[in-house]
Amino acid sequence: MNPTKPSSVNRDQNLAGQVAIISGGLGDIGSAIAVELAGRGAAVALGDIKPAADARPFLDNLNPTGRRSRYDQVDVTDWQQVGQWVERVESDLGPPTLIIPNAAVVTLVPTCEMSPAQWSRDLRVNLDGAFHLAQAAILRLRAHQRPGRVVFIGSWAAHSPHVHIPAYCASKAALRMLCKTMALELAEFDILVNEVAPGYVDAGLTAAVWRENPQLRVSSLKTVPVGRLISPAEVAFQVAHLCDPANRHMTGTSILMDGGLSLTNAATLRKDER
Repeated sequence: MNPTKPSSVNRDQNLAGQVAIISGGLGDIGSAIAVELAGRGAAVALGDIKPAADARPFLDNLNPTGRRSRYDQVDVTDWQQVGQWVERVESDLGPPTLIIPNAAVVTLVPTCEMSPAQWSRDLRVNLDGAFHLAQAAILRLRAHQRPGRVVFIGSWAAHSPHVHIPAYCASKAALRMLCKTMALELAEFDILVNEVAPGYVDAGLTAAVWRENPQLRVSSLKTVPVGRLISPAEVAFQVAHLCDPANRHMTGTSILMDGGLSLTNAATLRKDER
């Protein structure tokens, strides 16, 4: 193949035959990932803490794509629930080959004011929950001797201190190292493990923070060098890129999509901005 010419492979259905499992699937980013992967041909399994009735409108909208889908109410901090979820998905759709640990929470409390329960909650959901899903699904892939992709949804906060969300920063930093250690361990089995690390997403947890302090949204946007906020669909596009079977060499990598925030000291906010 001439490397100067674009590939003739049809990317529209490049995930046909794949099964995606997504935690935090009813959130803004999780649902956008589901739409993107289903649109590329994957069957989609969503998990979230919300009751099944809350998922029905989204699944109904997803079904016209012709992709099989399901929803399970699951608490990712409970490893038994996660394991049972993975088993149900395998029985219904097949073993998950695209594993997207996405569920996350954030607590807006500086270190000296944070309670042990608040600290524990952020780490249990953001780190333990991601580990539970990744491990449970990978064990099934290994049992079936199947290749796969794991894409953690991280954050630029993994490497840029945010004094108003210390537990979130710590959990995402640990998640990045988990990504790297898993990538090294699983590379020989063709299970590639990567991270998408967004900056300011105009939805999800970031939007929740901004709802508590609308002025922070204005000041945050001013600090983004490219002058734009990220949409959930843009995060989903990068996840799909890492899930592409043609992407055979990226593992242990973080795709940093922060609009240049990491080139500045944007996370260092004045007390009156927090």
